Amino acid sequence: RFKYSFQLSALMIISVKVKPGNKEEKIEKTDGNSYQISIKERAEKGKVNISLIKLLAGYFDVSSSAIKIKSGLASKSKILEILR
Repeated sequence: RFKYSFQLSALMIISVKVKPGNKEEKIEKTDGNSYQISIKERAEKGKVNISLIKLLAGYFDVSSSAIKIKSGLASKSKILEILR
């Protein structure tokens, strides 16, 4: 007899409005799958995107590699994919 174990993954798409250069980092859910996120980093050389992914990884309890920015790489408005 074989025992199989598997985990179903769910894909979640969220819309994010980023506010860079803030004193504190926080995540505020504004709507169903929409979030407003304050980041300490300033908007330069992709630092905001790195901080955003790390912050969301902690919030959703997933690894950073499970989060992908699908659109808005250089914009304050972004669409992200989270694999849970």
